[in-house]
Amino acid sequence: MELFKMLDRQYRKLFAAGIINGIGDRFCQIALLALIYRLTSSGFSVGIMLGLRVIPFLVLSPAAGVLITRISRRTLMMTTDLFRGLVALGFLSAHSPEDIWIIYGVSTLLACGEAVYAPARKSSIPLLVRPSELLKVNSLEQVMSGLVLVVGAAAGGIISALFGPQAAFILNAASFFAAGLIVRNIAFPPVMKEKINREDSCVKPHKSPSLLDHPNRSRSRMLDCIRASVPLQVVVAFELLVPMLNGIDNVLISVYAVQEFRLGDAGIGLFYAALGAGLVASYAIGRLFSRSLLKGGLVCLLLEGILLMGLSGIYHVWAAVAIYFLISLAGGVGAICLDTLLMQETPLYLQGPLLGMLTAWSQGIIGLSMFGAGVAIEMMEPRMLGLGGGAGFVVISIVISMYYARTRSRKAAGV
Repeated sequence: MELFKMLDRQYRKLFAAGIINGIGDRFCQIALLALIYRLTSSGFSVGIMLGLRVIPFLVLSPAAGVLITRISRRTLMMTTDLFRGLVALGFLSAHSPEDIWIIYGVSTLLACGEAVYAPARKSSIPLLVRPSELLKVNSLEQVMSGLVLVVGAAAGGIISALFGPQAAFILNAASFFAAGLIVRNIAFPPVMKEKINREDSCVKPHKSPSLLDHPNRSRSRMLDCIRASVPLQVVVAFELLVPMLNGIDNVLISVYAVQEFRLGDAGIGLFYAALGAGLVASYAIGRLFSRSLLKGGLVCLLLEGILLMGLSGIYHVWAAVAIYFLISLAGGVGAICLDTLLMQETPLYLQGPLLGMLTAWSQGIIGLSMFGAGVAIEMMEPRMLGLGGGAGFVVISIVISMYYARTRSRKAAGV
């Protein structure tokens, strides 16, 4: 890919580490689900594991945002990769139903590492690329997510079926170690010395780095930055509201495949492959919104809601596959637009704390949303739940658009 070659070498290393890390993690997820079902024959056990993974994000992601301002990103990501690589080997000790606590414990520890790693990695992107390349790079990030989803899920299932889940667990641990070695060679510029006074920073520092690193001062400046930027308010509103409905999609994709279309595990893989393909395709579309990032994000959210509503009335398998592709395409383009907008509107020294807070909220709310969807699906038809979830996306898009239009007009009038 010509664009990839043109990007900064340091970002190419970060991208490669993300691919290796993500595919290895997907190996583990597929194998882990198979192992839990084999040991317990209980979907409730899977629910417990997913619920436990939410807690570290609620607790550690805000702390990670502060750590990013105090510890180098390279050290932070290397440490979490090494930690997760060692911890992932713990799955090899689970052989019987009595060992289920090992799975719960290891899954929770891995989530602890991810809660620290995710905001550190995302806030590294603006440090490694020029502001003019942010849209292109965020497009590549969606390609990475799509490749991880397709290749990781497919290969993980094959490896687990042929060689057993233990092989997948070993490969997962190896992927963390390999990613850590790649991150070790990334040269990160210091935040306070590079680009901190960029023209696209809405709040510019006037005091020393030591004062900026203080958690209370950083939080105050973060709120000031959000108040000063209407586009950033829209992005934050999106990040706060949309996760409330994301759990419905995560639950329904398996229910649709198994219960509604009666395709079994193959159907789940087919639908996830469609989602991955949509994310890869979003690379080509996302760049078309370079001059209208905010409108692009809101239109894509509206389109995603309409497609989810339409999916609830689809009864043909390949039509559902096409809808899932389009849903993922819209979601990927929306993420490209809004991630780029967030990076443009937020000063570099505040991106770590802000991303930490947003990651904690989104992961925690998605977990609660998945639990709520699991309860709701016992009381109503899956298709009705999907229709309601899609309608929720549409409502959120309209409400945020109205808020943006009203706030922008008031600022223009000097109110």
